[in-house]
Parts: sequence; C-alpha cells; structure tokens
Amino acid sequence: MATVNVYLTFNGNCEEAFNFYKSVFGGEFPYIGRFGEMPHGEGGMKVGPEDANKIMHVSLPISKETMLMGSDSGGEWASNYKEGNNFSISVNAGDRQEADKLFGGLSAGGRVTMPMADTFWGAYFGMFTDKFGINWMVNYDDPSKAKPQ
Repeated sequence: MATVNVYLTFNGNCEEAFNFYKSVFGGEFPYIGRFGEMPHGEGGMKVGPEDANKIMHVSLPISKETMLMGSDSGGEWASNYKEGNNFSISVNAGDRQEADKLFGGLSAGGRVTMPMADTFWGAYFGMFTDKFGINWMVNYDDPSKAKPQ
C-alpha cells in the first residue's frame, strides 16, 4: 500500500530550513545528499559549481508513518521555482506495478516532468503536475537495488 508525504522545494536554503524543522521535530536526517554528489555519466545531470553544495534530497522522519522531504531548486529546475507552489505530494508505492498505476492515473490530463524510470539512487521514480496544478512524485524503493549508505 502506498504512503504519502510532503516534499518541499527551496530556492537555495533547504539545509537551513531542514535544520530548523529538525530543531522543532527532533530526530536525525537518515539521508542528506547534495547535487555535486550526483553521478555525471550517462543519464546524469551536469551541475554547475553554484549548485554543487545545494541539497538534492533530504529526509526527516516526523513519525513512524510520516517523512518530511525536501530539496533545493537548481540548474534547469530553478526557473520553475515559485514560493507558494514549492511543494509536491510524494507517494511511495509498494511495488513497481502500483507505482505505474498511480503515476498513470494521477498524471492523466496533466503534464509529466519526469517519466517513471530507474534512478541512480536505486528507486523507480517519476514526477508530474496533475490536471489541477498539483505537483506529484511517485517513488518505489526496490529493495534489491538499495544503495548502501
């Protein structure tokens, strides 16, 4: 069964914001990755020095069921940043079939910004804006492709 979380996007101050949230909620970041750590080979995105230290992904558990996630906007994505529209609903599916079903159903009539595909971090992932203007991310963490931390 799918779980749903909020994914926040920032304009260069994601780390500051998440340190603030951590001071309020407590806990630790199970993962914090920067754009400069992304692979640069086939299928990799080139990152300029101005974006290398920005946050590519961070997560903070809020409860057993809820995770607050976020990233900075940078590079080609920076022009799409707009305060007030800087969040997505992140759905973590139980398997690839559920991920495809949710992605296909929710994106119908909308605009796909990243089709479902295997990623360098070991997930099956895609993004879109639905026909009502809501941003979504669909993710399946395949246990057989998990990257060691």
